[in-house]
Amino acid sequence: MTRFSRHASVALAAAALAVTVTACNPPADKAKSDTKTEEAAKGSGPQIAGLPTEKDKVSYMIGMQMGKSLEQVKDEVDVDVIAKAIRSSLAGEKMLMDEKQAQEIAQAFGQKMQEKMIAKAKADAEKNKAEGDKFLAENAKKPGVKTTASGLQYQVITEGTGPKPKDTDVVRVHYKGALLDGKTFDSSYDRGTPATFPLGGVIPGWREGLALMPVGSKYKLWIPASIGYGEAGTQGGPIGPNATLVFEVELLEIVKPDAK
Repeated sequence: MTRFSRHASVALAAAALAVTVTACNPPADKAKSDTKTEEAAKGSGPQIAGLPTEKDKVSYMIGMQMGKSLEQVKDEVDVDVIAKAIRSSLAGEKMLMDEKQAQEIAQAFGQKMQEKMIAKAKADAEKNKAEGDKFLAENAKKPGVKTTASGLQYQVITEGTGPKPKDTDVVRVHYKGALLDGKTFDSSYDRGTPATFPLGGVIPGWREGLALMPVGSKYKLWIPASIGYGEAGTQGGPIGPNATLVFEVELLEIVKPDAK
């Protein structure tokens, strides 16, 4: 099966599961349950313009799920042809291709998409590296910015007075991570809770940067890809290949073993 046909099956299965779970849940209040049953029989529920019946709503919901699953291949498919295949399959009509042909097409299409993804990743990696190198070269000239032998750049915003952590320590920090375009991809500030983790388990740029910081410090770090997420970036995530990262980090404390 192709990737999008698997997603479509998942969407249909999820819809069926939701209906099954709802039907199997024991009612907490029989009167309320009876009322809901009567409302369902009348096709009530959320009133949505253009979708007057339950069948319309369920059909549209499944279409939305299928549309989301097709997002990555939207330029490679014809929605009208997809709809034609669905209609023929549900009607039990003779399909225009057999299972063997479908499998061959799926394999060829998968290979094509993999090659496109590899080419795009390579182009993105080259672009991101060039942009990162240019940015770091200019950033190194700014007042207060220091560059280490690894290429890490940092600026002291607030200098603390506590001890500096070692790779073997567990630290508690507040931080915000962004790309060079300013887009935030992670932030403990947004979550409202500091992060706690072993320093030895994070990317090299973080380990080096935090090792420079006395507890109570706030630094700004610029981390090149070579000591960040490298050519791979984060698979399926917000950090592209060879991306240079910008962090604001507050080292709140070195966590004692009995305080984890």
